[in-house]
Amino acid sequence: MFTTLTLQVRVNPYFKYSQTCRISIYAMTKLAKTLKYGAFSLGLILLIGLLIPEKIVIPVLGATKNDWNHNTFWYSPWGTSGVHKGIDIFGLKNTPVVAATSGMVIFSGVLGKGGNAIAILGPKWRIHYYAHLNQNNVAFGDFVNINTQIATLGDTGNAAGKQPHLHYSILSIIPIPWLATMESQGWKKMFFLSPHKKLL
Repeated sequence: MFTTLTLQVRVNPYFKYSQTCRISIYAMTKLAKTLKYGAFSLGLILLIGLLIPEKIVIPVLGATKNDWNHNTFWYSPWGTSGVHKGIDIFGLKNTPVVAATSGMVIFSGVLGKGGNAIAILGPKWRIHYYAHLNQNNVAFGDFVNINTQIATLGDTGNAAGKQPHLHYSILSIIPIPWLATMESQGWKKMFFLSPHKKLL
């Protein structure tokens, strides 16, 4: 009886350890496969986003390239903004603001300096940002087509008391390091600059 008990005490811990090792190896294998397929899926989603063609229009109805000062695209300092990363398209209050490109609304609400603002995720994983709006006509999660009215021109945020205008900028989620520069004023080649060239 004593020998049997001793044998069980010696065998059981080894058996449990062996089972634990097998379970851990199985879990690690499953985790590795999940990560592999997850990385592949993410890469595929990013690639599809980059391959979607991008067409951009001026986001203020009836505006032309003469309705903004090109030097304000990358200007430092500019008011309390520090660096002005975008262009101001001027017009009459309540002029329709249209989607510069097709995409999904990822923000529609009020921001401090931007006032009433909208952010739309478009092709190439770029965010199109519209600020100082008088009234937002879209909500989070809405899908909008190019040239669809999304808001009206205004003077909200830090544009209060100034001529109504749309602050419009494009931000790239995926960094484009070869376009980066340390320069701070005038038309500069920043990662969000190249899409604006299509507006000219």
